[in-house]
Amino acid sequence: MSFLLQVADSAVVHSAQTAQQAVQKISLWGLLGKGGVLMYPLYILLLLAVFIFFERLLAIKKASKTEANFMNMIRDNVLSGNITAAKSLAKNTDTPIARIINKGLKRIGKPIDVIEKSMESVGRQELYKMERNLNILSLVAGIAPMFGFLGTIVGMVQLFYEINSTGQFELSTIAGGIYVKMITSGTGLVIGLIAYIMHNYLATQVDKTANKMEIASTEFVDILQEPTK
Repeated sequence: MSFLLQVADSAVVHSAQTAQQAVQKISLWGLLGKGGVLMYPLYILLLLAVFIFFERLLAIKKASKTEANFMNMIRDNVLSGNITAAKSLAKNTDTPIARIINKGLKRIGKPIDVIEKSMESVGRQELYKMERNLNILSLVAGIAPMFGFLGTIVGMVQLFYEINSTGQFELSTIAGGIYVKMITSGTGLVIGLIAYIMHNYLATQVDKTANKMEIASTEFVDILQEPTK
């Protein structure tokens, strides 16, 4: 009797160890590979989000760079009456702020409100350039979880159809089918979260650059109202 108990205990321990080894062998990539066909649109959305993020990040970083003495040089040239040098400086500086100031310099001699409106128009154009394609990140953040849920629903329908067709109602089969089908939901939520964070980070950077543009515009209007040398 004791021999049989030892054999049973050994069998239970061996089964537990085998199950533990099977669990340990499951990797992240292995799980993702079991998600089904609807994982491919999710991968495409992830690649699109990453591409848009880095492309916009570089563009916004470039737009936010300004020379430390740019506005000081503009002030000195304007106050000394050397408008041509100020225009040349603004024209040869490839930044949104320089283009806004260049527009203001071209309108010198006209009423202040006309100059401000002209600069605001250029500022809106520059802002539009920086925000271009950011809506794609917002779109990915919204539809990635939906694709994930769709994959889970399709998988669950397939699972219950197989159960109904075969008549096999084993807990291990059901649990295995459910966790595989939930992979698409988890992946979709993660991709949506990543895209959401990317969008908000870039939007914050755009706001910072827009702030700099507004400050430069206000400073330029103040320069025009200062007495010339």
